[in-house]
Amino acid sequence: MKNSQQSLQKTAIRTIQWRSTLRGLSASGWTVAIIALALPIAIPVLSVLSSIFFEAKDTWQHLTETVLTRYIVNSLLLMIGVGCGVVAIGVGCAWLVTMCRFRASRVFEWALLLPLAAPAYVLAYTYTDFLEFSGPVQTALRYIFGWSYGDYWFPNVRSLPGAILMLILVLYPYVYLLTRVAFLEQSTCTLEASRILGCSPWRSFITVALPMARPAIVAGLALALMETLNDYGTVQYFGVDTFTTGIYRTWFGMGERIAANQLAALLLLFVLGLILVERWSRSRTKYYQASSRYRQLQTYQLKGIREILAVIACFIPLFFGFLLPAGLLVKLTLANWQVTLDERFWIFARHSLILATLTAILAVVIALIMAYGLRLYPNLGVQLGTRIAAMGYAVPGSVIAVGIMVPIGKIDNLFDSWMRENLGISTGLLLSGTIAALVFAYIVRFLAVSLNAVESSLSKIKPNLDDAARSLGYSPMQTLVTVHTPMMTGGLLTAMMLVFVDVMKELPATIIIRPFNFDTLAVRTYQLASDERLAEASGPALAIVLVGMLPVILLSWKIARSRKSSTELTVNS
Repeated sequence: MKNSQQSLQKTAIRTIQWRSTLRGLSASGWTVAIIALALPIAIPVLSVLSSIFFEAKDTWQHLTETVLTRYIVNSLLLMIGVGCGVVAIGVGCAWLVTMCRFRASRVFEWALLLPLAAPAYVLAYTYTDFLEFSGPVQTALRYIFGWSYGDYWFPNVRSLPGAILMLILVLYPYVYLLTRVAFLEQSTCTLEASRILGCSPWRSFITVALPMARPAIVAGLALALMETLNDYGTVQYFGVDTFTTGIYRTWFGMGERIAANQLAALLLLFVLGLILVERWSRSRTKYYQASSRYRQLQTYQLKGIREILAVIACFIPLFFGFLLPAGLLVKLTLANWQVTLDERFWIFARHSLILATLTAILAVVIALIMAYGLRLYPNLGVQLGTRIAAMGYAVPGSVIAVGIMVPIGKIDNLFDSWMRENLGISTGLLLSGTIAALVFAYIVRFLAVSLNAVESSLSKIKPNLDDAARSLGYSPMQTLVTVHTPMMTGGLLTAMMLVFVDVMKELPATIIIRPFNFDTLAVRTYQLASDERLAEASGPALAIVLVGMLPVILLSWKIARSRKSSTELTVNS
């Protein structure tokens, strides 16, 4: 009997050791797989940073003496102007629609997100046509007042202030969205305490609600500024020299790839500095809720002049950021539909759909593998690989494009040289200027978008389902495919849609990497607008805006559900 018990104990110990070894091997396999996926995604950034060690003395000296200072100053001025504008509009509108009740406040809650659907370069082209000398605004002024050319002054929209305004109108929703969510999640107990202590609504906003929402505000501001540094179409069309226009001009205009790489590295340092400042700002000050109990926020009913001012404050950014440009695009498209919606339009639309669909599918598959590996084995290697893969969204598209073109060009040249020497065959460029290279650039740029959506969806699945599946003999991959994926359908579709829309709008990377004679709607819009053919550009631009409305509608629906079950309490202000 004793020998039998000892035998059973030894068998149990061996089983535990075997399972531990198997689990270790599985963890190692997932870690290696995730790092293998993350390293190629990190290549563009590493390639750009490595260019610092190469010498481009004459070209770099020429850039330093002529345009580098202008690139830096204009980029800083853009960041300062856009930063001030998006914070003022985003925070102000978020407070009004969250904490106050007035006419159409429920409509403004979701409508203020609509400018996200329109890229800044689309607004730039639309407002240029609307405000130019022969446009309807100046034509109407001359007709009403009897003016002629030279009799009046009119602001030039194609300037640095004009670029700042265009970017503010389309980027303020980043701050608005995150700040509104932060206001919704604040404990009403804290705000009630401030009112009991005699604080007015305005003072409660300044001293209590605003500090608690600071992390969200800073995060939204960082996103807006990253998009500002990434913009190419607006600043190029308005003649504002920034790093993105400088990279394109140095590469294609001067033929200096090393210098373009070094400009991209300098821009990347700007972005990294922005990220560090954002992290430092959030870590320096921490705010905690006084209570874990959340109730519907107590809102203020606005009446009279206050209600009128609130409606105007919310309507102005919505009107100029979406309603007016969308209406102008619809008008131009319908008036010139035979030119704008011709056969070539559908070819460009097909190209955009192919690229966006391929990228969305691949990005979600990669994100699903990484998120599930992080769920199973959250060790240092998996966490590091996941974070490396997610850093591409903070990198401007022009930097990613440069970081991809240089190593891919070297690989093509090395392979061609080897084939010539050994087989006497010239392969030419196999990867450069192909759809594969462009899709890879999109994945590097937008993988973080799908990863965040997939991680959020996966985190809602209870861990005991994993244990139940494993007890039934399912492997981790079988569990992912047969158990988790069906439960994550909504999250996966959301991730695919977000990546799809981002690819449709992406311009800087597409211009640099796209295959010959494979233009997209974004590139076609840019080319037609650059040739002053704004009426023809209206069709592709309108298509981009309509597609961009999909995630806006989804975000609005999710926010509307955030406190649907709560009962609203309203007091007179």
